[in-house]
Amino acid sequence: MREVADLEHAAGLHCLDGYKHYPERVKRTKRALLKFLVDTRDRGKSIVAYGAPAKGNTLLNYCGVRDDLVDYTVDRSPHKQGLFLPGTHLPVYAPDRIRNTRPDYILILPWNLRDEIINDLSYIREWDGKFVVPIPELSVFD
Repeated sequence: MREVADLEHAAGLHCLDGYKHYPERVKRTKRALLKFLVDTRDRGKSIVAYGAPAKGNTLLNYCGVRDDLVDYTVDRSPHKQGLFLPGTHLPVYAPDRIRNTRPDYILILPWNLRDEIINDLSYIREWDGKFVVPIPELSVFD
């Protein structure tokens, strides 16, 4: 718990002034994600998402992301597979679909699990696939 408090303090979230620029940071995140998705699609590249967490779905809906920018998402939970993400209507499949479709980019929606997911899907490097993490700043990883 102390670690979280230290992170909040470092981010300036321990006082009201720390929240003044929050709305603009959220808008910058949205613009960065949309710019990346549009530019990537314009280059003819494929993008899929990993995970179906509420926070990731909130981000996709806030940004207006639909299947013109992301093909589908995968999730390990069999309870989510075969369904669609609320609002975005992206289909949710089992993770093995990634190996079959070989996307150019995987957008990691549970960004707090980034390292675990990158490790689990390290095989995407076989076809030069890359990982994208949208939060706190948009980052692309090999």
